[in-house]
Amino acid sequence: MASSLTCAGVLWALLSFLCAAASCVGFFMPYWLLGSQMDKPVSFGTFRRCSYPVRDEERQATVMLEQCGRYATFQGIPSLEWRICTVVTGVGCGLLLLVGLTALMGCCVSDLISRTIGRVAGGIQFVGGLLIGSGCALYPLGWDSEEVRQTCSNSSDQFVLGGCEIGWAYYCTGSGAVAAMLVCTWLACFAGKKQKQYPY
Repeated sequence: MASSLTCAGVLWALLSFLCAAASCVGFFMPYWLLGSQMDKPVSFGTFRRCSYPVRDEERQATVMLEQCGRYATFQGIPSLEWRICTVVTGVGCGLLLLVGLTALMGCCVSDLISRTIGRVAGGIQFVGGLLIGSGCALYPLGWDSEEVRQTCSNSSDQFVLGGCEIGWAYYCTGSGAVAAMLVCTWLACFAGKKQKQYPY
């Protein structure tokens, strides 16, 4: 099977896919922020949450429902910053995934990725990583919302965790973006083979 990638390009394709997968998995998982409420572990993502209080009408009490799910509506996301973070990070993950899958196809299809296309793909990866990084930077601005305060011992504020801690999914998303911006963008410059000049 012919490849349109150099040796550096094959490494770029594999790393691009791994970075995209890390960022996408981290973005989807609701383990960006970890805390507890009513002695139950609670976690938040940008658009998902695990364990939340519901009113039990039979017992006339509030109980913790221990399951993960998305917020019912986009407006249901606890803060404006988290809504922006969801959109920005989602677009960034989409760009990284697009480039990662295209790069993998370049391993099997000849003349798919030239030097110029490789550099353009690297630029797209840089923008995707920048968007995800912006989303990760925006996320702590939402820690002053009422839902987060209830989970973090009523002591959280913007950039102040209170009784909570950062979860693995936040690090996974951010590290995938940083690796894509720094390593993959650089490797993309050497990914494509020089195109043959055909005399006409």
